[in-house]
Amino acid sequence: MSCPPNMVTYLSASLAPIVAGLGVLIAWRQWRTAQNKLKLDLFERRLAIYHAATRVVGTVQTSGKVQNEELSSLMSSTREAKWLLNAHVAEFLEKDLYHKLLELQTLDMMLDGLPVGAERAANVQAQRVLKDWVGQQYDVLDAKFAPFLVLRH
Repeated sequence: MSCPPNMVTYLSASLAPIVAGLGVLIAWRQWRTAQNKLKLDLFERRLAIYHAATRVVGTVQTSGKVQNEELSSLMSSTREAKWLLNAHVAEFLEKDLYHKLLELQTLDMMLDGLPVGAERAANVQAQRVLKDWVGQQYDVLDAKFAPFLVLRH
């Protein structure tokens, strides 16, 4: 059985657009894959900053002290926050959270040398206020990071 001569011509003429269409489809899928990879990479870097902040809050909640390693991790993470998040979140991390944690650490160091009395009681009271504030930051961090930690398709 043989094909009519016109059929071969039609098939060979339609082959080029089909191949071109497949090439366009493959290129578009590669572009979408690259876009999704970029979103995932950005998500992971933002999540690392979130984890650094919640880790130091968790340490204060469990031990009542600010560990130098976690404070250092928070400081280095927040340096990237201004490019990965918005200015409002970066300012909160650098100005509010970091400085309050540093103040709490300073008060804790000062407590060791204070004799029992009014000054020691004031120090303990100031620490309690700061620890209460730090404990409330889980919800604040969740609210501030929520727009940046959503993967959209």
